[in-house]
Amino acid sequence: MTSLSQYKRLLQYVRPHWRIFLVSILGTIVLAATQPAMPYLMKPLLDGSFVDKDPQMILLVPLLLIGLALIQGLATVISSVAMESVATRVVFNLRELMLQKLLVLPTRFYDNNSAGVVLSKITFNVEQLTSSASYVIITLIRDSLSILGLLGLMLYLNWKLTLIAFALIPAVAFFVRIVSKRLRTINRALQHRMGEMTHILEEIITGNKVIKLFGGQKQEAKRFFGSANKVRQFKMKAVLAHNSSVQVNQIIAVCGLALMAYLSAKESAVGSFTVGEFVAFFGAMAMILSPLKKLTSINNELQRGLAAAESVFELLDQQPEPDTGTCELSEPSGLLEWRDLEFSYSDEPNPTLADIQLTIEPGENIALVGPSGSGKTSLASLIPLFYRPSRGTIRIDQIDTCDLPLATLRANVSLVSQDVFLFNDSIRANIAYGIKSNASDDQIIEAARAANALEFIEQMPEGFNTTIGDNGVRLSGGQRQRLAIARALLKDAPILILDEATSALDTESEQLIQEAMDRLRSGRTTLTIAHRLSTIENADRIVVLKDGRIIEIGSHAELLAHDGLYKKLHTIQFSTG
Repeated sequence: MTSLSQYKRLLQYVRPHWRIFLVSILGTIVLAATQPAMPYLMKPLLDGSFVDKDPQMILLVPLLLIGLALIQGLATVISSVAMESVATRVVFNLRELMLQKLLVLPTRFYDNNSAGVVLSKITFNVEQLTSSASYVIITLIRDSLSILGLLGLMLYLNWKLTLIAFALIPAVAFFVRIVSKRLRTINRALQHRMGEMTHILEEIITGNKVIKLFGGQKQEAKRFFGSANKVRQFKMKAVLAHNSSVQVNQIIAVCGLALMAYLSAKESAVGSFTVGEFVAFFGAMAMILSPLKKLTSINNELQRGLAAAESVFELLDQQPEPDTGTCELSEPSGLLEWRDLEFSYSDEPNPTLADIQLTIEPGENIALVGPSGSGKTSLASLIPLFYRPSRGTIRIDQIDTCDLPLATLRANVSLVSQDVFLFNDSIRANIAYGIKSNASDDQIIEAARAANALEFIEQMPEGFNTTIGDNGVRLSGGQRQRLAIARALLKDAPILILDEATSALDTESEQLIQEAMDRLRSGRTTLTIAHRLSTIENADRIVVLKDGRIIEIGSHAELLAHDGLYKKLHTIQFSTG
């Protein structure tokens, strides 16, 4: 995407706020329009007051100068406040769009992008984009018009000398073009490094207990300082390139202005210039320096904004997960079918799952077992379409899951994973989450009781209203797991996936959960993934996977009699305690 197209795209987000934007532009134009008036008033002030001794000019010109200063001050305030208002609104709108996009991106996006880099896009890059864009727009309009107005005044006073200023433009433009590419590359790399640093810092904060327990403080400090030093180096490169560009451009400009000052002084000495004209001309030349300096330094801000735009638009242009299904589930029974299914996380030659043929009847309790990496969790993750099959289909009540709207599909599936995630909110909000956020107190209490969580909840300082901290940091592992189970029970979906769901529970709690699951199993299809084979001995059927393929299916007794992989796993586990 070219620089021009990026700015055109950014203006699309400005368009809804065009009235405020117009106010800012008008304020900027008024400010720029008054710039030439200041030096021009020097001519009647000096010629009329000091030379002609005109009493009206002695009084009028100072009053006009005060009036101009008031107008410029008011215009500056209006322009700045209005533009900042537009910028903050655009930041809000972009962040809103980015969050909406994040909520519909496929799971593979999160697999391939670190959280720190994504966070940096939403927090740092979007702010950088809008602040750079607003600064560039204001500076371009205000200072360009100021320079044009001052040059117009200089042409009016002495067109021959003013032509020298126009001769400088090609030299400045040539140098700016050379530096622009360098600045764009540096700022793009800087934003990438900022994302990496944010990611490392996020890991340090999240994994602080592991770091302390394994003595990784020095290692993490070294990793963070290395990343932070890269950010510092790229910032210094940007500063060096920016300041070099500004100084060279200013030297070119000052040389031209010095030549004009010399020639205008010579003309004034021979009487071609009045004192007032000379001061007005030289004042206009001096006033050009400030807007010229800002225009020559704008390139760095422009390139920084364009690099940020690339990052922001890259996220906004990500394709959401497909959601084209139109079929509906009417009172689903929970019948699950896998037909000729194959699945890979990447283009590797050996698929993660292959030749999966499996039918689970409504209300049936199926257990998935197998060595680590055999595909148990992958098989379950395909049901709610966190990932899509490479080949074959998964059906619910004989409807291909890809033909269902994602909201409909996922409303009928509950999942309790071994990696529990809880929000920094109340216990009530964590149990009654999402589509069940309006659940009654009785429903929430019943779900907590069924998950063996009610007793510890009632002992909390504020009961169900107790805030549990980031990811439930104030709770024990077993308590966090039971809240996740309560959340799934409250959802009451016809399909329940338990991925090591009881792994963090003590023996007594595990027994209570198993009893609750037995009561709730009627009319619900349950898929249980477990390494602890004692928890799935009563399953209706046990599916044994190895290397992504189903190699055994049967009850606990049938598989022990079969003398296959299940019996081997069972013997190993129970012989070791």
